Amino acid sequence: MAELTEIRAMTVLPAHRENIEIVTEDGLTLVGELALPASGNIAATLVTLHPLPTHGGFMDSHVLRKASWRLPYLADVAVLRFNTRGTSSPRGTSGGHFEEGVGEAADVRAAVKFAVERGLPNRWLVGWSFGTEVALMHGADLEVEGAVLLSPPLRRAEPEHLEHWARSGKPVTALVPEFDDFLTPDQAVPAFAPLTQARVIPVEGAKHLWVGEKYVRIVLDLLLAAVLPGARALPTSVPATDATDAEDLGDAS
Repeated sequence: MAELTEIRAMTVLPAHRENIEIVTEDGLTLVGELALPASGNIAATLVTLHPLPTHGGFMDSHVLRKASWRLPYLADVAVLRFNTRGTSSPRGTSGGHFEEGVGEAADVRAAVKFAVERGLPNRWLVGWSFGTEVALMHGADLEVEGAVLLSPPLRRAEPEHLEHWARSGKPVTALVPEFDDFLTPDQAVPAFAPLTQARVIPVEGAKHLWVGEKYVRIVLDLLLAAVLPGARALPTSVPATDATDAEDLGDAS
């Protein structure tokens, strides 16, 4: 029997990883990464939208990065991460400049188009904080099954955006930390009322940034359950031969 090792914060699991460039309709080049299951089977595809770039958000924000490190191997889920316009990370800097979630409409359209053209199935938008605003404002009409929202602040997204999602009939799951700085579960339930099919899931003890391995695991389990109903909780250990530390790959960003 293979020796098992615990999945830790910096554990990277096997996948096919490709640095990508996405070109928007207004001519900008966005840098990113596509992580595909090494098995060749893709059960779902996550098109991720990162937190606010003016406050440190980028494609490597830790929950999104850990999703790309783990989910292709553990759940046959493809993870597409990219920097929205004007955002920098170790991968590089995307063209353009931050546009308060307005110009970013072209970014999410281009990312979903990229996934469609690659033939990636069962596509879902996964936004975190500012990324949830981009998803809610611009995602309802795109070729996606629905959306999963991590720590939605509902500061830019207006009721009419939620109503538009409601008319689409596409499922939306909002994971709301108990101690969120911007929108608590008690506030989220009435705030999401215009999006009639939204499912608001409070996460006890969590904060906006989902700091701590406990909360990362909770988020990834709930995320997986939203895009693959009936999915089991992710394992917390893997064969030691399949686990690599990010520092050993030169990816400790």
